[in-house]
Amino acid sequence: MPLFGCHTSIKGGLPNALEEAMALGCETVQLFTKVASQWKARELPDEEVALFRQTLRKSGLRYPMVHDSYLINMASPDDTLYRKSVEAFVVELQRAERIGASFLVTHPGAYGTTDVETGLKRVAGAFDEVHRRCPGYQCKILVENTAGQGTYLASKFEQIARILELVEAPERVGVCFDTCHAFAAGYALAPKEEYEATFAEFDHLIGLERLLAFHVNDSATPKGSHVDRHAHIGKGTLGLEPFRLLLNDPRFKDLPMVLETPKEDGDNDDMDRVNLATLRSLIGSTGKKKK
Repeated sequence: MPLFGCHTSIKGGLPNALEEAMALGCETVQLFTKVASQWKARELPDEEVALFRQTLRKSGLRYPMVHDSYLINMASPDDTLYRKSVEAFVVELQRAERIGASFLVTHPGAYGTTDVETGLKRVAGAFDEVHRRCPGYQCKILVENTAGQGTYLASKFEQIARILELVEAPERVGVCFDTCHAFAAGYALAPKEEYEATFAEFDHLIGLERLLAFHVNDSATPKGSHVDRHAHIGKGTLGLEPFRLLLNDPRFKDLPMVLETPKEDGDNDDMDRVNLATLRSLIGSTGKKKK
């Protein structure tokens, strides 16, 4: 059975994200270790890190994931932004390793005024520098596929494959597959024949063994829109069938699957509970579910 989780809040301290995940009945969790919309990161006190690790051990939560800052752009042609992004990503990986996270999820960035290949080489070079500066780390970098808005990289499987081909330590890099992003990028996830074709293409180009986590999100925009807008499970343009196929796919039965569905003020936990319940209701289902 997949490991279901949510992206939870660190308000009040990192251990609170674990407490929230446990209260929701999660088996895995994703969190930021800092404010995602800011470059600055507060120092993590040793006591907070120790409490996080202690809580994590007791929680039973598996494969905890950290998502990096949305400001980071390791494909940028602007040398100042590129350097700032690499330095920030080093800090992100150091913090993720320190708290015992299994994965650090990142969007590779946008190539801007250059071209795809140049951008991909910038990303791979950034990863190489980060790995050299963080030797022996257990936390893996996961490249997240994107919707492909503007010049953002990783909307195509070929681009992710190219990053993995270019990096010096590919064993330290995996993939986080976002269902909303894949659909918005033009990949079909239903009916079954098209679902199978999409993952056959992923396997051929990247390898399913490199797929280590999922973001399970419905899409508010249609297939091929290249617009990243998440929706609640079964309430968007994907509907329930892609999730039924995914959750009953034996190839992914032990992987973390984290919700990043919309957070409305005042009912975050309620909607997370609804979305988790919807996902769990699809386990073992063999008939096509309607939207």
